Amino acid sequence: MYFLPEKLDEYVVAHSQEEPELLQQLTRETYQKILQPIMLSGPYQGRVLSMISKLIRPKTILELGTFTGYATLCLAEGLQSEGEIHTIDVNEELIDFQRKYFDQSGFGSQIHQHLGSAIDIIPTLNNTFDLVFIDADKPNYVNYFHLIIDKLNPGGIILSDNVLWHGKVIEPVDKKDISTQAVLEFNTLLKNDKRIETVVLPIRDGLTISRKK
Repeated sequence: MYFLPEKLDEYVVAHSQEEPELLQQLTRETYQKILQPIMLSGPYQGRVLSMISKLIRPKTILELGTFTGYATLCLAEGLQSEGEIHTIDVNEELIDFQRKYFDQSGFGSQIHQHLGSAIDIIPTLNNTFDLVFIDADKPNYVNYFHLIIDKLNPGGIILSDNVLWHGKVIEPVDKKDISTQAVLEFNTLLKNDKRIETVVLPIRDGLTISRKK
């Protein structure tokens, strides 16, 4: 979803940092071999994630929804030298694909893959986190928030993707559209929860930055 006129969007992309070669390779192979390649964060949003991570300089990152590992590698660019990422996904078929690119990146030893439901895995993690990226199944966004908020360090950041949900958040909602209802509930939760402060960025399909007070 693009919320800027096409030519203006092209200008923004053209005057932003270029996508690293390894991520270009990852993108090509994802489109060649993996179903639903549109789930990739993409070069512009990837540079946004990288910049935010570099500004935060996190020691610990939690990612919900790995897919082929594109966003994982963007977030890893800002890690402290001894930092680590825990990334969770339910798709067993993508584990080896992810690991190939993780190991090529130089961040391989810092990236820990978890296979299974984030609802089950998050409570087993003993870490606290400086940065959390939520980009998984929309009906569980609210559940994810409640599971991670106490694991987020003071001053820590939650990045939430797809919060504008193809523009459906401002349209009449079909009662059968569970995902849109879930995104609306999640956005309201982030706005009203007194433990965080939140701003929504109209980047691609919507990216929310929430900071724990």
